[in-house]
Amino acid sequence: MPDDIHTVLVRCPNWVGDVVAATPAFDCLRQNFPNARMIAVIRRYAQGVIESGPWFDAVIGCDDRSQRGFFSLVQKIRRLTPDLAVVLPNSFRSTLSVFFGGARAIYGYRRGVRRLLLSGGPAPVRNQAGIVPRPMTEYYLDICRWLGLSPPADLRPSLFFSDDTARAAAQLLAGWGIQPEDMVIGLNPGAKFGSSKCWPPGYFGTLCDHLAATWKCKIILFAGPGEAQLTSLVVQNTAVPVIDSGPDQIDLALLKPLIRRCQLLITNDTGPRHYAVALGVPVVVLMGPTDPRYTSANLEKTRVIRQKLECSPCHEKVCPLGHHTCMTGIAPDQVLEESKQLLLEVG
Repeated sequence: MPDDIHTVLVRCPNWVGDVVAATPAFDCLRQNFPNARMIAVIRRYAQGVIESGPWFDAVIGCDDRSQRGFFSLVQKIRRLTPDLAVVLPNSFRSTLSVFFGGARAIYGYRRGVRRLLLSGGPAPVRNQAGIVPRPMTEYYLDICRWLGLSPPADLRPSLFFSDDTARAAAQLLAGWGIQPEDMVIGLNPGAKFGSSKCWPPGYFGTLCDHLAATWKCKIILFAGPGEAQLTSLVVQNTAVPVIDSGPDQIDLALLKPLIRRCQLLITNDTGPRHYAVALGVPVVVLMGPTDPRYTSANLEKTRVIRQKLECSPCHEKVCPLGHHTCMTGIAPDQVLEESKQLLLEVG
């Protein structure tokens, strides 16, 4: 790489889990360009994921899906005059804004027509069926490797939070009646992706009963924006007391220390799953329509429960067959047994 790299722009992934998976690539760029100004371009709703991290000197929140937002982003990038831009999303739009923003060199995966806008980058691995799914952590790092950069020694995702955020979490936990000696199990019944990823709230309710009968524990229901009604349904379907965090409107920054406090997280295949991996928290993942190969890394403290069906993985946001069997086929008692085994394994 040229020595005159003063400003590096990183267009971050759009999904929360993918942002977490990209943190080793952020580490790689930071370590290989220690004197450069590192700028993150990231969707506003995901800014809390990278908050307090050591990677970036500045963060640009973007919404490039509207015409006004797109050209606003282009102007912001132009003012930065980036010497190097690394585009992690695969979309044409994410590359086009950086191209119009005047970045001197743009690198990313050479997919589709957007390859005409790139200075270079790896091609995805393909077979007769198309692009071969691989762990997103490695997928993003391969852009860095293509650039000739040395990857970090530790390829695990990482997350950070400030002292102020830790204090806010401690205050919230105390308000919920959680003491330092308590065993805490977190449940995440939602998924921003769509209903196809969601285990039924009634099943989560039954699982709460099982967990309370197995361990003397406090159970927290985590809710994302617009999911308060979902956690309320879980509460209605359990006979044991649970902590519904929905009314507290926990953002993605505050979620980090709260998940870190859990001895176990049970979740749909969505953002909090990746939080748990990055924070070293044992996690049981209920996987339906998504391909497990995208997340088949750093599974030392992870159990993935998945139905092997002919229609899965489909990656549809809503089940096209209407019966959602890939999720409804996972029984609460199976989740309990996997949770027991995982906690025995990790000690």
